[in-house]
Amino acid sequence: MLADLGLAEADRRRRAQALDALLPTLAEALDVREVFQRVSALAREVIPFDLLELGILNEDRTHARVYAASDGCETTEPEFRLPEVIRSSVMEDFTIASYAEIDAATGRARIILHSAESPEEKQVELVLPLERIQKHLALGIRSLLRVPVRLKGETIGALLFFSRELRRFTAVEADSARRIADHIALALAHQRLAEEQRRAAHLEERVVALTRELEIKGGSHQPVGVSKPWKETLALAGKVAGTETTVLLTGESGTGKEVVARFLHRASRRAPGPFVALNCAALPEQLLESELFGSEKGAFTGAVATRPGRIEQAASGVLFLDEVGEMSRTVQAKFLRVLQEREFQRLGGSRVLKADVRVIAATNRDLAAALARGDFREDLYYRLHVFEIRLPPLRERPEDIPALLELFLQEIGEQVGRPAAGVSREARDKLLAYAWPGNVRELRNAVERAVILSEGGLITSNHLPMSLGRAPVAAAAPAAGEIPSGGIDLEAIERSWVEQALKQAGHNKSKAARLLGLTRAQLYSRIEKYGL
Repeated sequence: MLADLGLAEADRRRRAQALDALLPTLAEALDVREVFQRVSALAREVIPFDLLELGILNEDRTHARVYAASDGCETTEPEFRLPEVIRSSVMEDFTIASYAEIDAATGRARIILHSAESPEEKQVELVLPLERIQKHLALGIRSLLRVPVRLKGETIGALLFFSRELRRFTAVEADSARRIADHIALALAHQRLAEEQRRAAHLEERVVALTRELEIKGGSHQPVGVSKPWKETLALAGKVAGTETTVLLTGESGTGKEVVARFLHRASRRAPGPFVALNCAALPEQLLESELFGSEKGAFTGAVATRPGRIEQAASGVLFLDEVGEMSRTVQAKFLRVLQEREFQRLGGSRVLKADVRVIAATNRDLAAALARGDFREDLYYRLHVFEIRLPPLRERPEDIPALLELFLQEIGEQVGRPAAGVSREARDKLLAYAWPGNVRELRNAVERAVILSEGGLITSNHLPMSLGRAPVAAAAPAAGEIPSGGIDLEAIERSWVEQALKQAGHNKSKAARLLGLTRAQLYSRIEKYGL
């Protein structure tokens, strides 16, 4: 009896040592496939088997593929569909089975399942790919032990032990098999983490390279910023840039949507092609339609010649549609055809033209709300909303203000021919403390004004717009009576009214202009003036 106990203890220690040896073996390589033969050899010291496979499930768990296998197993076969009995609860616990007969006509194999809960046998028919069953039988396989491989509590695949001996596996060996599967799951987790880190590093290098490229080119469309929200925005852009996916840029006005759109263009396969931008809110419906699709001679009064539209001008490149939420429903219906069928017709024409463009759209409106109101077509919304990138407002990334300030000082100084000598500490503090409701555009406007007023000297707080040094003014008319001794800021009051009108009109420029008693052109001049 004591001798038997000694042998059992020695066998237990041998199994434990073999299992412990798996960890350093798996840690040697970031790809489990590189060391799978050694893993198989160590596992065989614990569980007698003839062949070993690591199967990985696809995302919807309906198919699997052999990810790694010991010598003698086929690893080049494509994904195969899993039968329902395996896709369900069987995958969540170990399975011990014995192969029985196969009906070559139907491809059905009778397999005896040995239940984990009870020693009773259950004979079932599994509809497996006939070729796969034939391979197993040709290799003389008669027994199977399957244990799930889990990551973060989710089954991602299975480790399968095959034996040519009938009824070879027991529940005792299933426990050791689960420990081996846990070791492999840990290695797969490290492998995936390393792959994600490599992809993230590659993406970051690509973003940095493209940013430097645009900085060298200069101009006001440089993606400047070091803050986390801005870096995350560019990282998203870097991920989708290499595809042909339609991108929707959302966020407040003045956050830099065209900057990101140009970044997407430079990072895409269409970089050699043109970048064509169109502001959908700057034109009335008929002019927008003509500008977008082009027009044939005689299509309308003044159309004295055939003229290509922005879609044609952007051929093999990118079409950037700013303020896409301002499109009328008529133009929306026609543009939907561009996204669905990749074709269009010029205004007044009958010839169908191909649209070889990638569309990047932008809006500061809540398109979902416009959809609910019936102002925006549902089918176009979902066509545009394939990949959304939200741009953070400047108040969420104040760390980027110094870099933007230096960029605008240099750029505007060159434009006006009188670069400022610098910015005083007091003025810089005010720039950093301000909430910037007009975002980057408002910052640029403020810097441009200050550079002009400073006449080549040091920019002080006196050169900044008055609103930067005051609390926001309520959007209400001043009460009758004397003007306060400290004076009032008419610009701040006017800006407040414009903001309220835009909000009340749901950012519909025509409605807002009517509320203010302005023409559309007058409203646009104030929107530009206040960086809205």
